[in-house]
Amino acid sequence: MSPASFPKNKRAPLYRDVPDEKWNDWRWQLSNRLNTAEEFEKVLPLTESERKALSTSGLFRVDITPYFASLIDPADPHDPIRRQVVPLADEIAPFTGMMEDSLAEDRHSPVPGLVHRYPDRVLMLVTTQCASYCRYCTRSRIVGDPSATFSRAEFEMQLEYLKRTPQVRDVLLSGGDPLTLAPKLLDELLGRLREIEHIEIIRIGSRVPVFLPQRITPEFCDTLAKYHPLWMNIHVNHPNEITAELAEACDRLSRAGVPLGNQSVLLAGINDCVHIQRKLVQDLVRIRVRPYYLYQCDLVEGAGHFRTPVAKGIEIIEGLRGHTSGYAVPTYVVDAPGGGGKIPVMPNYLVSMSDHKIILRNYEGYITTYEEPITYQPHDPKTCAYCRNKRSEPGQSGVTGLLDGDEMFIKPEHFDELHNRGGGQHRLRADSDKWKPLGIGSGEEL
Repeated sequence: MSPASFPKNKRAPLYRDVPDEKWNDWRWQLSNRLNTAEEFEKVLPLTESERKALSTSGLFRVDITPYFASLIDPADPHDPIRRQVVPLADEIAPFTGMMEDSLAEDRHSPVPGLVHRYPDRVLMLVTTQCASYCRYCTRSRIVGDPSATFSRAEFEMQLEYLKRTPQVRDVLLSGGDPLTLAPKLLDELLGRLREIEHIEIIRIGSRVPVFLPQRITPEFCDTLAKYHPLWMNIHVNHPNEITAELAEACDRLSRAGVPLGNQSVLLAGINDCVHIQRKLVQDLVRIRVRPYYLYQCDLVEGAGHFRTPVAKGIEIIEGLRGHTSGYAVPTYVVDAPGGGGKIPVMPNYLVSMSDHKIILRNYEGYITTYEEPITYQPHDPKTCAYCRNKRSEPGQSGVTGLLDGDEMFIKPEHFDELHNRGGGQHRLRADSDKWKPLGIGSGEEL
């Protein structure tokens, strides 16, 4: 599919006389971002709610590239691109369940800027800066704050932790946006990661191709191609963001051997519609970007007005599965508040089951059965080289630890203390329905 098949960005009138060499220069785009009410008024008439938000002290940082601002329909106060980047007074309103660090990333940081939540992979925060700032940002506690950016000394701490933690095989660079780093610094960082033998995969999470497609130059793609296997997830929430410029940027990345995925966030009033989502995922596949995750909006401060019920996300997946290509159906996830990680949520296609048969439904409501095998020789982990050499970090095997026989139960923190209500002095005996004291010298183990 040619990039020309998608609409080209129509510059806002303010930028019509900007020479092409400047407009197509990513540094010019960054230097001319909109961030004040006065600057916005030159591109679109502000609503009272927007004006109030922009005059509020302590507001999460506002910056919008001229390219992305030009995608906004100035006559529509509910424009889906506008609502993602232009603040409303609703950001100031608290809501039930609101948290500063809803994913408990700080709690899972062994060194500054490194989040080790899962056994074999880490999140490496390399900057607090972005090309533009999403109003629902899950890291608004640090993102956009120049004083909170990471120092070279902290980079060295992150790299040193990775060197001495051999179970880490996958590093995700995020922030902020890694593609806003100085090109030489990003090149150096990728090179340093590639020197660590046990790191197999490097991933980059970035919205720069969407906010600032001019950054994806042939030279930049040549830099990435030196460090394969390298993957990238971009962040598109609405079909209106997919332009000829984004398609061309993705084409360059794909030709450089970078597999592309998309992470979107379910946002009220922006993409909480199965038809919008179907158009979005189909257009993404057309530009060789595979839908990866659809996130439930986090419980982060300032994002209350973007939240939808989880049922809305399930409804959307119901309207995608079977109604479009499997490649185009993302995994709908709730990133668990408190640091539990991503939990997939989907419609229920398993209707019932017995010891020899399961009952399934499809997207049309067609009900069918699948016969289970009468004889099945279970996999034997004792004779499997992969099972014997598993590298799971102790304590993180989770439910699979129950399934493969290593564990018999998972207990929440303080479970034993909570249920040892007698303070370790009483237990209900098997031969009696009465509580009897047990203590040292009783002849029974507690």
